[in-house]
Amino acid sequence: MTHQLINPDGLIPPVGFSHVVVAEGGKTVWLGGQTGHRADESIDADLVAQFAQACRNVAVALKAADAEPEHLVSMVIYTTDPAAYRANLKALGEEYRRVFGRHFPAMALFGVTELFDPRSLVELVCVAVVP
Repeated sequence: MTHQLINPDGLIPPVGFSHVVVAEGGKTVWLGGQTGHRADESIDADLVAQFAQACRNVAVALKAADAEPEHLVSMVIYTTDPAAYRANLKALGEEYRRVFGRHFPAMALFGVTELFDPRSLVELVCVAVVP
């Protein structure tokens, strides 16, 4: 059983996300926001490095719930620097695919003034549905 990713005509072509996800029945898993912190609470100053670690943290959280990256149905990305995010799309995409492959759930990106830890430049909030 897999989730159905839909990208209807009439919307802009999606790059790195899906417009619609129809989740198949299963267990819903909500993940708390994952930042670029390592387990020892250290964090890099670089946006791409933080995003890469946040992706790895999402994968660890998913595994703890017996979930896999392909079970993601939604990802919200918060960043304190949208311009830097846009400037680094290629590197960010490479880091995303390193962890999640080519599974692109419904996504949104929001620019925010600050995250809980002022050193954080990015935070990922995800929902998964495990068949």
